Amino acid sequence: MLGHNDAAAGPPWRKDRPRVLLITLDRVAKQMAGPAIRCWELGHLLSEHADVTLAAADMGSIASDRIELVSFIAHSPGAIRRHIAEADVIIAQPQWSVVATWMHRSRARIIYDLYDPETLETLERFANRATLERYMWLELTLDRLQDALRGGHHFMCASEKQRDLWIGAMYGQRLIGPTLYDRDPSFRSVIDVVPFGLPQEPPSAPTDSVIRAAFPAIAPENEIVLWNGGVWNWLDPACAVRAFAHLRERRPGARLVFMGAGTMAVAKEASARARQAAIDAGLLDQSVFFNHEWVPYHERSAWLRDAECAVGTHLEHLETRFAFRTRLLDCFWAGLPPVCTEGDDLSERVRRDGLGEAVPPGDDLALAAALERVLERGRASYADALVKVAAEYAWPRVAEPLVNFVMDARPSRSLGGNARGPWRRESTHQARFVAYQLGHHALHKAFSVHRRLFGR
Repeated sequence: MLGHNDAAAGPPWRKDRPRVLLITLDRVAKQMAGPAIRCWELGHLLSEHADVTLAAADMGSIASDRIELVSFIAHSPGAIRRHIAEADVIIAQPQWSVVATWMHRSRARIIYDLYDPETLETLERFANRATLERYMWLELTLDRLQDALRGGHHFMCASEKQRDLWIGAMYGQRLIGPTLYDRDPSFRSVIDVVPFGLPQEPPSAPTDSVIRAAFPAIAPENEIVLWNGGVWNWLDPACAVRAFAHLRERRPGARLVFMGAGTMAVAKEASARARQAAIDAGLLDQSVFFNHEWVPYHERSAWLRDAECAVGTHLEHLETRFAFRTRLLDCFWAGLPPVCTEGDDLSERVRRDGLGEAVPPGDDLALAAALERVLERGRASYADALVKVAAEYAWPRVAEPLVNFVMDARPSRSLGGNARGPWRRESTHQARFVAYQLGHHALHKAFSVHRRLFGR
């Protein structure tokens, strides 16, 4: 595993290419969630045009011969300060104030990735916490978003619906004025759509059943319905479990498998509730099975190819409306028809193009009926439509706007610099900013003392 100040050996730097730095607070390793996967794939794609460094706050045992890998500590990010100063382009989700300050003071063109509607996700993530704590986290998340909107040169998001959301946020902050509008009335040079992507090559067919190897109780004749991806508070896995209580009466051989198990508190809480729903229905380890670890990113295709259909359910809330469910993309890639909850962009694509079925949120009876129809029709009957849609989401195709941003040699001003008058944080935002900076310096000092005393 890399040390906190170590960098994996990457390709040699070339002076004729821009230097691109991607920053993520997610774990970059063999087992990765969405934000890290996105940085990994975009970094390797951009390496065809630029010298790329990927900096992660949690770097596992993973290597690349095409990009440089750098590990840093989230609460003590000094290891990436030099990389920020040397970068020509920086790509990141909204950052905490220390790193954001370094970014905004650098000479780099800054591209903020807004594909994850984190401000809306925060409302759901802390839904079971005390009201004061919920307000605190929401305010800090909104502060990071506001700093990003004012400090960024370009922005990307995952869908046109998201783009409307962020343009509204920019307009509400008085960041869209006549000069900028006249220069580009479409606003595509500022914010464009870069969806999550897919590999160009289809997944290889598995030689053995990885799911049955993981769960010996699943027999060869059983039909596997796969919950591909993690279990989170803003999803509704209990609905899928309840649907299976209905489905087993019509298709007793069907088996529901939850593929991913996260280590974050919100994932553990959601998984515990889903398991309890399976216990209450008398289905745990009989018709419903839970994987106890996260499937490595490059091994996920074997699980996807081993199932008859996929299922994904979520609740009805604001996060749903603006989400981009990347787990559905993996289904398209693997030719696995999904049965999902309606309400987001990709579920509408599922319904419109006949890729699977979409049902109302919370309706376990409708979900059970949809699962039965898809299983009865068979996976093969959806294959052609799924392959066609998957090709639209190939990484080189969806990333074209980002490549244009990175290779744009024209001078550019931050969105805040284009706005009327100088950028000034409002007073409470400024107070939180100063408090966070002071807290960071105190924590960094304590961490430094700990390292001197204990050597780690």
